[in-house]
Amino acid sequence: MHSRSLLAQVVAINLLLVAVTVLVATLVIDAHLHSLARGREALVFGLAIVATLLGNWLLLRRRFDPLDRLISSMEGIDLAAPQPPAKMTSGIGSADVRRLEAAFDRMIARLEAERREAGRAAIRAQERERQRIAQDLHDEVNQALTAVSLRLQASIEHAPEELRSELAETKRLSGQAMQELLAIAHQLRPAVLDDHGLTAALDSQVRQFADQTEIDATFTVDGSPPALTPEEQLVLYRVTQESLSNIAQHAGAQRVEVQLSFNGSTVLRIADDGRGFTEARPGGLGLPGMRERALLVGGQLSVRSGDPGGTQVELTLA
Repeated sequence: MHSRSLLAQVVAINLLLVAVTVLVATLVIDAHLHSLARGREALVFGLAIVATLLGNWLLLRRRFDPLDRLISSMEGIDLAAPQPPAKMTSGIGSADVRRLEAAFDRMIARLEAERREAGRAAIRAQERERQRIAQDLHDEVNQALTAVSLRLQASIEHAPEELRSELAETKRLSGQAMQELLAIAHQLRPAVLDDHGLTAALDSQVRQFADQTEIDATFTVDGSPPALTPEEQLVLYRVTQESLSNIAQHAGAQRVEVQLSFNGSTVLRIADDGRGFTEARPGGLGLPGMRERALLVGGQLSVRSGDPGGTQVELTLA
Protein backbone atom coordinates (compact mmCIF):
# COMPACT_ATOMS: atom_id res chain seq x y z
CA MET A 1 0.00 0.00 0.00
CA HIS A 2 2.83 2.37 0.83
CA SER A 3 4.58 1.76 -2.51
CA ARG A 4 1.37 2.57 -4.42
CA SER A 5 0.97 5.80 -2.49
CA LEU A 6 4.56 6.73 -3.28
CA LEU A 7 4.02 5.84 -6.94
CA ALA A 8 0.90 7.99 -7.07
CA GLN A 9 2.78 10.92 -5.58
CA VAL A 10 5.61 10.61 -8.11
CA VAL A 11 3.16 10.36 -11.03
CA ALA A 12 1.24 13.39 -9.73
CA ILE A 13 4.42 15.45 -9.49
CA ASN A 14 5.41 14.46 -13.02
CA LEU A 15 1.92 15.32 -14.26
CA LEU A 16 2.18 18.73 -12.64
CA LEU A 17 5.57 19.36 -14.24
CA VAL A 18 4.30 18.31 -17.67
CA ALA A 19 1.17 20.45 -17.28
CA VAL A 20 3.20 23.53 -16.33
CA THR A 21 5.56 22.94 -19.24
CA VAL A 22 2.68 22.59 -21.69
CA LEU A 23 0.97 25.70 -20.31
CA VAL A 24 4.09 27.78 -20.73
CA ALA A 25 4.67 26.41 -24.21
CA THR A 26 1.06 27.11 -25.18
CA LEU A 27 1.31 30.71 -24.05
CA VAL A 28 4.45 31.18 -26.07
CA ILE A 29 2.93 29.56 -29.14
CA ASP A 30 -0.27 31.56 -28.75
CA ALA A 31 1.69 34.75 -29.11
CA HIS A 32 3.27 33.75 -32.43
CA LEU A 33 0.95 31.39 -34.38
CA HIS A 34 -2.44 31.77 -36.12
CA SER A 35 -5.57 30.08 -34.74
CA LEU A 36 -5.41 27.06 -37.13
CA ALA A 37 -1.79 26.48 -36.27
CA ARG A 38 -2.69 26.81 -32.61
CA GLY A 39 -5.31 24.09 -33.01
CA ARG A 40 -2.85 21.70 -34.62
CA GLU A 41 -0.24 22.46 -31.98
CA ALA A 42 -2.80 21.93 -29.21
CA LEU A 43 -3.63 18.49 -30.62
CA VAL A 44 0.04 17.61 -30.86
CA PHE A 45 0.67 18.80 -27.34
CA GLY A 46 -2.36 16.89 -26.07
CA LEU A 47 -1.12 13.67 -27.61
CA ALA A 48 2.34 14.40 -26.28
CA ILE A 49 0.92 14.81 -22.79
CA VAL A 50 -0.94 11.50 -22.97
CA ALA A 51 2.11 9.68 -24.34
CA THR A 52 4.36 11.26 -21.74
CA LEU A 53 2.06 10.33 -18.87
CA LEU A 54 1.61 6.77 -20.11
CA GLY A 55 5.33 6.24 -20.61
CA ASN A 56 6.04 7.87 -17.28
CA TRP A 57 3.54 5.62 -15.48
CA LEU A 58 4.83 2.43 -17.13
CA LEU A 59 8.44 3.29 -16.35
CA LEU A 60 7.73 4.20 -12.75
CA ARG A 61 5.50 1.19 -12.27
CA ARG A 62 8.27 -1.10 -13.43
CA ARG A 63 10.66 0.50 -11.00
CA PHE A 64 8.22 0.39 -8.07
CA ASP A 65 6.90 -3.17 -8.53
CA PRO A 66 9.85 -4.85 -6.73
CA LEU A 67 9.43 -2.47 -3.80
CA ASP A 68 5.71 -3.23 -3.69
CA ARG A 69 6.39 -6.98 -3.59
CA LEU A 70 9.03 -6.49 -0.90
CA ILE A 71 6.65 -4.54 1.34
CA SER A 72 3.90 -7.14 0.87
CA SER A 73 6.34 -9.90 1.83
CA MET A 74 7.48 -7.97 4.90
CA GLU A 75 3.88 -7.44 6.03
CA GLY A 76 3.21 -11.17 5.70
CA ILE A 77 6.05 -12.26 7.99
CA ASP A 78 5.05 -13.89 11.29
CA LEU A 79 7.99 -13.85 13.70
CA ALA A 80 6.07 -16.17 16.04
CA ALA A 81 5.93 -18.91 13.41
CA PRO A 82 7.91 -22.07 14.23
CA GLN A 83 10.05 -21.87 11.10
CA PRO A 84 12.08 -18.81 10.05
CA PRO A 85 10.59 -16.78 7.17
CA ALA A 86 11.85 -17.29 3.64
CA LYS A 87 14.61 -15.01 2.42
CA MET A 88 13.54 -11.79 0.75
CA THR A 89 16.42 -11.62 -1.73
CA SER A 90 14.93 -12.00 -5.21
CA GLY A 91 17.70 -10.65 -7.45
CA ILE A 92 15.29 -8.33 -9.24
CA GLY A 93 14.61 -4.64 -8.98
CA SER A 94 17.00 -1.75 -8.56
CA ALA A 95 20.24 -1.93 -6.63
CA ASP A 96 18.60 -0.02 -3.77
CA VAL A 97 15.75 -2.55 -3.55
CA ARG A 98 18.21 -5.45 -3.56
CA ARG A 99 20.22 -3.78 -0.80
CA LEU A 100 17.02 -3.30 1.20
CA GLU A 101 16.12 -6.99 0.72
CA ALA A 102 19.58 -8.11 1.83
CA ALA A 103 19.49 -5.83 4.88
CA PHE A 104 16.06 -7.14 5.85
CA ASP A 105 17.25 -10.75 5.46
CA ARG A 106 20.18 -10.03 7.76
CA MET A 107 17.88 -8.47 10.33
CA ILE A 108 15.51 -11.47 10.24
CA ALA A 109 18.48 -13.85 10.59
CA ARG A 110 19.67 -11.94 13.67
CA LEU A 111 16.18 -11.96 15.18
CA GLU A 112 15.83 -15.69 14.52
CA ALA A 113 19.22 -16.40 16.11
CA GLU A 114 18.30 -14.28 19.13
CA ARG A 115 14.93 -16.05 19.42
CA ARG A 116 16.58 -19.46 19.33
CA GLU A 117 19.14 -18.45 21.95
CA ALA A 118 16.43 -16.91 24.16
CA GLY A 119 14.45 -20.14 23.83
CA ARG A 120 17.41 -22.26 24.83
CA ALA A 121 18.10 -19.96 27.78
CA ALA A 122 14.46 -20.20 28.90
CA ILE A 123 14.54 -24.00 28.75
CA ARG A 124 17.81 -24.11 30.69
CA ALA A 125 16.35 -21.79 33.33
CA GLN A 126 13.23 -23.94 33.66
CA GLU A 127 15.27 -27.10 34.04
CA ARG A 128 17.56 -25.51 36.63
CA GLU A 129 14.51 -24.55 38.67
CA ARG A 130 13.07 -28.04 38.31
CA GLN A 131 16.38 -29.51 39.41
CA ARG A 132 16.50 -27.24 42.45
CA ILE A 133 12.95 -28.18 43.47
CA ALA A 134 13.66 -31.88 42.93
CA GLN A 135 16.80 -31.62 45.05
CA ASP A 136 14.90 -29.83 47.83
CA LEU A 137 12.17 -32.48 47.78
CA HIS A 138 14.74 -35.24 47.99
CA ASP A 139 16.98 -33.67 50.61
CA GLU A 140 14.50 -31.85 52.84
CA VAL A 141 10.99 -33.25 52.56
CA ASN A 142 12.08 -36.84 52.00
CA GLN A 143 14.38 -36.72 55.02
CA ALA A 144 11.55 -35.32 57.13
CA LEU A 145 9.24 -38.13 56.05
CA THR A 146 11.99 -40.65 56.77
CA ALA A 147 12.31 -39.25 60.29
CA VAL A 148 8.53 -39.48 60.75
CA SER A 149 8.58 -43.09 59.60
CA LEU A 150 11.35 -43.96 62.06
CA ARG A 151 9.51 -42.27 64.93
CA LEU A 152 6.35 -44.15 64.03
CA GLN A 153 8.25 -47.43 64.04
CA ALA A 154 9.60 -46.65 67.49
CA SER A 155 6.12 -45.73 68.67
CA ILE A 156 4.69 -48.98 67.34
CA GLU A 157 7.19 -50.98 69.37
CA HIS A 158 6.22 -49.24 72.61
CA ALA A 159 2.54 -48.49 71.97
CA PRO A 160 -0.36 -50.37 73.53
CA GLU A 161 -1.76 -53.19 71.43
CA GLU A 162 -4.94 -51.29 70.53
CA LEU A 163 -2.89 -48.44 68.94
CA ARG A 164 -0.37 -50.50 67.01
CA SER A 165 -2.56 -51.19 63.98
CA GLU A 166 -3.41 -47.51 63.62
CA LEU A 167 0.23 -46.48 63.95
CA ALA A 168 1.23 -49.15 61.44
CA GLU A 169 -1.28 -47.77 58.94
CA THR A 170 0.08 -44.27 59.51
CA LYS A 171 3.60 -45.58 58.89
CA ARG A 172 2.43 -47.26 55.70
CA LEU A 173 0.89 -44.01 54.47
CA SER A 174 4.09 -42.10 55.23
CA GLY A 175 6.07 -44.67 53.25
CA GLN A 176 3.64 -44.30 50.36
CA ALA A 177 4.04 -40.52 50.52
CA MET A 178 7.82 -40.97 50.36
CA GLN A 179 7.54 -43.11 47.24
CA GLU A 180 5.22 -40.60 45.56
CA LEU A 181 7.56 -37.79 46.53
CA LEU A 182 10.53 -39.57 44.98
CA ALA A 183 8.49 -40.20 41.83
CA ILE A 184 7.67 -36.50 41.57
CA ALA A 185 11.32 -35.59 42.08
CA HIS A 186 12.25 -38.03 39.32
CA GLN A 187 9.72 -36.45 36.96
CA LEU A 188 11.03 -33.00 37.73
CA ARG A 189 14.56 -33.97 36.75
CA PRO A 190 14.92 -37.41 35.13
CA ALA A 191 18.44 -38.67 35.78
CA VAL A 192 18.05 -41.30 33.06
CA LEU A 193 17.97 -38.54 30.43
CA ASP A 194 21.38 -37.28 31.53
CA ASP A 195 22.86 -40.72 32.16
CA HIS A 196 21.57 -42.80 29.24
CA GLY A 197 20.23 -40.42 26.58
CA LEU A 198 16.90 -39.60 25.00
CA THR A 199 15.75 -42.97 23.65
CA ALA A 200 16.49 -44.77 26.92
CA ALA A 201 14.70 -42.02 28.86
CA LEU A 202 11.60 -42.21 26.67
CA ASP A 203 11.58 -46.01 26.83
CA SER A 204 11.79 -45.85 30.63
CA GLN A 205 9.03 -43.26 30.74
CA VAL A 206 6.68 -45.35 28.58
CA ARG A 207 7.37 -48.50 30.61
CA GLN A 208 6.68 -46.65 33.85
CA PHE A 209 3.47 -45.24 32.38
CA ALA A 210 2.31 -48.73 31.39
CA ASP A 211 3.10 -50.13 34.85
CA GLN A 212 1.27 -47.35 36.68
CA THR A 213 -1.83 -47.15 34.47
CA GLU A 214 -2.09 -50.74 33.18
CA ILE A 215 -2.53 -49.26 29.68
CA ASP A 216 -0.91 -51.16 26.82
CA ALA A 217 1.88 -48.72 25.85
CA THR A 218 4.70 -49.28 23.35
CA PHE A 219 7.74 -47.25 22.33
CA THR A 220 9.52 -47.61 18.97
CA VAL A 221 12.45 -45.84 17.33
CA ASP A 222 12.84 -45.45 13.57
CA GLY A 223 16.22 -44.39 12.19
CA SER A 224 19.49 -43.31 13.75
CA PRO A 225 19.31 -40.45 16.26
CA PRO A 226 21.07 -37.25 15.10
CA ALA A 227 23.09 -34.99 17.36
CA LEU A 228 20.23 -33.28 19.18
CA THR A 229 20.94 -30.38 21.50
CA PRO A 230 20.23 -30.83 25.23
CA GLU A 231 17.34 -28.38 24.89
CA GLU A 232 15.78 -30.36 22.03
CA GLN A 233 16.07 -33.59 24.02
CA LEU A 234 14.40 -31.95 27.00
CA VAL A 235 11.52 -30.69 24.87
CA LEU A 236 10.97 -34.15 23.36
CA TYR A 237 11.02 -35.68 26.84
CA ARG A 238 8.67 -33.08 28.36
CA VAL A 239 6.15 -33.28 25.50
CA THR A 240 6.06 -37.06 25.89
CA GLN A 241 5.66 -36.69 29.65
CA GLU A 242 2.80 -34.19 29.33
CA SER A 243 1.05 -36.21 26.63
CA LEU A 244 1.16 -39.43 28.65
CA SER A 245 -0.14 -37.55 31.69
CA ASN A 246 -3.05 -36.22 29.61
CA ILE A 247 -3.84 -39.72 28.37
CA ALA A 248 -3.83 -41.15 31.88
CA GLN A 249 -6.12 -38.42 33.22
CA HIS A 250 -8.51 -37.68 30.36
CA ALA A 251 -8.40 -40.07 27.42
CA GLY A 252 -9.77 -43.35 28.78
CA ALA A 253 -7.46 -45.14 26.36
CA GLN A 254 -6.64 -48.83 26.19
CA ARG A 255 -3.59 -48.55 23.95
CA VAL A 256 -0.86 -45.94 23.46
CA GLU A 257 1.88 -45.86 20.83
CA VAL A 258 4.92 -43.60 21.18
CA GLN A 259 7.14 -43.39 18.11
CA LEU A 260 10.36 -41.43 17.63
CA SER A 261 11.58 -41.27 14.04
CA PHE A 262 14.76 -39.78 12.60
CA ASN A 263 14.29 -39.58 8.84
CA GLY A 264 15.52 -36.18 7.70
CA SER A 265 13.77 -34.48 10.59
CA THR A 266 13.04 -35.61 14.14
CA VAL A 267 9.38 -36.50 14.61
CA LEU A 268 7.77 -37.60 17.88
CA ARG A 269 4.27 -39.13 17.69
CA ILE A 270 2.09 -40.10 20.64
CA ALA A 271 -1.18 -41.75 19.60
CA ASP A 272 -3.94 -43.26 21.74
CA ASP A 273 -7.31 -44.91 21.11
CA GLY A 274 -9.20 -42.92 23.74
CA ARG A 275 -12.10 -40.50 23.59
CA GLY A 276 -10.40 -38.02 21.32
CA PHE A 277 -9.18 -34.47 21.53
CA THR A 278 -12.55 -32.67 21.68
CA GLU A 279 -14.05 -34.83 24.41
CA ALA A 280 -10.86 -34.67 26.45
CA ARG A 281 -11.30 -31.00 27.37
CA PRO A 282 -8.53 -29.44 25.22
CA GLY A 283 -8.39 -26.33 27.36
CA GLY A 284 -7.02 -28.30 30.31
CA LEU A 285 -4.45 -30.42 28.54
CA GLY A 286 -1.43 -28.15 28.84
CA LEU A 287 -1.31 -27.61 25.08
CA PRO A 288 -0.13 -23.97 25.27
CA GLY A 289 2.83 -25.08 27.37
CA MET A 290 3.74 -27.86 24.94
CA ARG A 291 3.45 -25.53 21.95
CA GLU A 292 5.57 -22.93 23.72
CA ARG A 293 8.28 -25.50 24.41
CA ALA A 294 8.22 -26.63 20.79
CA LEU A 295 8.49 -23.04 19.57
CA LEU A 296 11.49 -22.37 21.82
CA VAL A 297 13.55 -24.94 19.87
CA GLY A 298 12.09 -24.10 16.45
CA GLY A 299 9.73 -27.08 16.46
CA GLN A 300 6.12 -27.45 15.43
CA LEU A 301 3.46 -29.21 17.51
CA SER A 302 0.17 -30.49 16.15
CA VAL A 303 -2.68 -32.18 18.03
CA ARG A 304 -5.58 -33.79 16.23
CA SER A 305 -8.31 -36.31 16.88
CA GLY A 306 -8.53 -39.57 15.03
CA ASP A 307 -11.56 -41.05 13.32
CA PRO A 308 -13.58 -42.45 15.02
CA GLY A 309 -11.60 -41.68 18.18
CA GLY A 310 -8.26 -41.23 19.78
CA THR A 311 -5.75 -38.40 19.77
CA GLN A 312 -2.39 -37.96 18.07
CA VAL A 313 0.24 -35.52 19.26
CA GLU A 314 3.05 -34.86 16.80
CA LEU A 315 6.17 -32.80 17.43
CA THR A 316 8.49 -32.08 14.51
CA LEU A 317 12.01 -30.68 14.83
CA ALA A 318 13.54 -29.66 11.51
